[in-house]
Amino acid sequence: MREQKGFTLIELLIVVAIIGILAAIAIPMYRSHTTKARMTEVVNAIGHLAKSVGLYQQEAGAAVWPNCPDMAAIQTSLGVGLNSMRISDARIDQATRTIEATLWDIGAEVDGRTLVLSGNQNGDGSISWQWGGTVPPAYMPKR
Repeated sequence: MREQKGFTLIELLIVVAIIGILAAIAIPMYRSHTTKARMTEVVNAIGHLAKSVGLYQQEAGAAVWPNCPDMAAIQTSLGVGLNSMRISDARIDQATRTIEATLWDIGAEVDGRTLVLSGNQNGDGSISWQWGGTVPPAYMPKR
């Protein structure tokens, strides 16, 4: 009787099939988590803008919102530079009391969409913030 060495064709095909199934599950999950991680950078940048709006109001002594139509005006008025490579455009709208950012180079699911942070002035002078925009719910910030 001859001694068997190596793997049979069936064993190799089973291993390849298992690897294929694992890759089919893992690659989309990896992309989703990568997109969510990149969204964190944008959420942090917009959070800094929200804090700057609050400070702007404290210095003004009233519920006055800055009117910044672009990123250059944001840096000039609030002193906040949006150096994030993930935001292609941002603005603060005084009339609607929103901070809007257009997303770029994050992931195909969210590129070109807007992330909006809407502010509601409370009676005590504080601001309540709420996320919105055209970003899919899976990538919308939870806080």
